[in-house]
Amino acid sequence: MKIAVFLPNWVGDVVMATPALRAIRQHFASAYIIGVLKPYVAGVLDGLSWLDRLIFRDTQGPWSLRMPVVIGELRRERPDLAILFTNSFRSGLMAYLSGCRRRVGFARDGRAGLLTDRLEPVRDLSGKLIPSPLVEAFNRLAVHVGCPQPGYQMELATTYRNERAVDAIWRGACFAAYPEVVCLNPGAAFGSAKHWPVNYFATLAQFLVDRRKSGVLVLCGPAEKEAADQIVHQAQRSAVHSLADYPLSVGLTKACVRRADLLITTDSGPRHFAAAFSRPVVTLFGPTHIAWTETYHPQAIHLQKKVECGPCQLRTCPLDHRCMKLLTPVEVFTAAQELLARRIPQRGAG
Repeated sequence: MKIAVFLPNWVGDVVMATPALRAIRQHFASAYIIGVLKPYVAGVLDGLSWLDRLIFRDTQGPWSLRMPVVIGELRRERPDLAILFTNSFRSGLMAYLSGCRRRVGFARDGRAGLLTDRLEPVRDLSGKLIPSPLVEAFNRLAVHVGCPQPGYQMELATTYRNERAVDAIWRGACFAAYPEVVCLNPGAAFGSAKHWPVNYFATLAQFLVDRRKSGVLVLCGPAEKEAADQIVHQAQRSAVHSLADYPLSVGLTKACVRRADLLITTDSGPRHFAAAFSRPVVTLFGPTHIAWTETYHPQAIHLQKKVECGPCQLRTCPLDHRCMKLLTPVEVFTAAQELLARRIPQRGAG
């Protein structure tokens, strides 16, 4: 049997799909499973062995030119089953044109006619989508094709190469000399509306160093290098370091989060790395509904200010960004203190 799994387009969503993906692998133990995904999320699954082949939906050029390549690759594989974790019309069309005999997904984005098995998303009486956990939606897909209930425990792995890279970072920053290491993640690919002010992160770093003697590592992707450097510069503490000067990758970020005693982050992909590695995490929410990305992680604290204009789900704020600016460094530090008081220390490279 051959199964094509159309994986989500966002880093955090791929992590939330891991319980369902694991269940599919275990239930269809002898199947040949093909992952169809964007190249930039592939690193999320590095170190896991659930997929037998990857087919990349390239991000370069118009989709009308990229689609025939993916369709051609799938036609050669001739999958018996396509499971669509994505909700787009485009992914439904690719599965349909690829000749996948059974196509399972949610009836969204006008693609119901392209699916053989149509699941209904959670809606209110007027038909409007109700914010509900994506991890539960992904699990519904797995259960529909015959898998036992996958549960909520997300799962990731790190590679030897990334662990050795983190060894070098920890040595260079002398993090072994500190009682704890806290990672700060200021970025969010969704848009600037999710960002917490750089000066707030810098103040928080000062609190962690001055009041707890923490070592602090500021995480970043290529687009957040400048922000990470600004946080280090404004914090003016030798215990605060940044990833900006290292070769960046999703795998490196995973390994840093796995080794940290706490992650403090915006509502972005790395927050789910913490849940997958059972690390404590404080997440700063602004424009987004917490319900969409709830994962039931027992070592998580969600912080969000109630404002009259939110949650708006907008990528950029058209007003004064009050949802994030009203969330103070003192409040975040208090939440960090709470989680660190009951942490399980994470030490060494193992």
